[in-house]
Amino acid sequence: MNNKHDEHTRRRSMKSALALAVLAAALGVSAQSQAQGANLTINGEQITYADHVAQIIADNCVVCHREGGIGPMQLSNYEQVRPWAPLISMRVANREMPPYSYDQHIGIQDLQGDWRLSDDEISTITAWVAQGAPEGDWGDRTPPVPDLPDPNEWNFADQFGQPTLVLDSTPIDVPAIGNDMWHRPYVETGLATDRCIKAIQVKPAGNAKAVVHHANSDVEVMNADGEYEPYGQLTEYAMGKWGEIMPEGVCRVLPAHARVRWDIHLFPGGVGPTAPGTIIEDNVVQVGLWLYPEGYENTARFKQDLKLYRLGEGELIVPPHGTAMTQGFHSFDHPVRVDSFQPHGHLRMRAASFEIYYPETGRTEQISQISNWSATWHHSHLYEPDVAPLVPTGAVLVLKQWYDNTANNPNNPDPDFWVVAGSRTADEMTHAWIAITHLDEEGYQELLAQREAAKQRSVARQ
Repeated sequence: MNNKHDEHTRRRSMKSALALAVLAAALGVSAQSQAQGANLTINGEQITYADHVAQIIADNCVVCHREGGIGPMQLSNYEQVRPWAPLISMRVANREMPPYSYDQHIGIQDLQGDWRLSDDEISTITAWVAQGAPEGDWGDRTPPVPDLPDPNEWNFADQFGQPTLVLDSTPIDVPAIGNDMWHRPYVETGLATDRCIKAIQVKPAGNAKAVVHHANSDVEVMNADGEYEPYGQLTEYAMGKWGEIMPEGVCRVLPAHARVRWDIHLFPGGVGPTAPGTIIEDNVVQVGLWLYPEGYENTARFKQDLKLYRLGEGELIVPPHGTAMTQGFHSFDHPVRVDSFQPHGHLRMRAASFEIYYPETGRTEQISQISNWSATWHHSHLYEPDVAPLVPTGAVLVLKQWYDNTANNPNNPDPDFWVVAGSRTADEMTHAWIAITHLDEEGYQELLAQREAAKQRSVARQ
């Protein structure tokens, strides 16, 4: 036992030493790299913080890296940014920051709520650092002031106003340390008529974000016998999720006289760099619902739903110091449009992909790839409606996920563990949440024709 502990400690020490060496190298801007960057310009001008970089930082970084923010350092001005410039360059070049894991140049790239920097923004930052990260001359200008949202405000408030309906879970205390907890209260919606959902966001209240691993919500309706029975999924939340927007012309129904069954997974102390490590008293999770006016369901042609699509058959097992991969295949007896894709796993999951296989032609189309997945930043990738995958009857959704239980996985708490499928944070899961608009053949052909017409107009303008 002691030998095993000593070996584990040695590996951890070596890993920490290597990480420090890499960080030290990243934080050192050599004279050679400065010389190489000296001739890099934008429109003939030297790249400076004042002229080119400050606005990028203000627009994309300060929202988290500010006083009271969740980022580990403040980046509100040049004096704060300059010491971290080499590390910033490395992180953005590796597309680790901003934290939105979705591979570039693979499959669909037009997403709603996309936090990624553009190629030009990344090139600007890395070139600026390579030439010594100069501040430049502000002249009569003042540094840009970021438009910072209230961290307690709803994500869609600017777009849609305040939610039509807010449903709170019942409060629960979360201890500073302990085992995983689950909280499953019921909440009445109070709606007297069926309503269509325009947008939805789940938000842990206050400073509890890091202790809420996930918060799923199901809808139940009363049957003729006066008993509640399952109706369908309302939404899903996991750490870092932005929210969902429903495409126009479809209806995700919230039925009248329904209740919501919460399934909230809590992790005492928290997970990730923002974990409070303290007792969270009266922790509440809220779901905000923006609803279409009454009667919208009569004009919406198609229905949308969100469901959990499982990967693999049998039990998921990742051996110590080993890896695993799962696959799932799903098809429909009618055409559909895939509106969003969100893979799910825990600490050993590293990557995921979504493809469509067309049996009639044998062709496989790659839709989305996430090669550096993190359990602390779950994203529901919302495809722009005019590019969301249109799937004909019988085509197959192919879902794949990869797991790494080795010391090479920086999120792995202990590679000596046997990891199996389960609900605990230390266990693993293998599924994806997918929002589907269910079409008929006529509607499918109409959407295809609309896209072809838009393509022809684009070609004509070139």
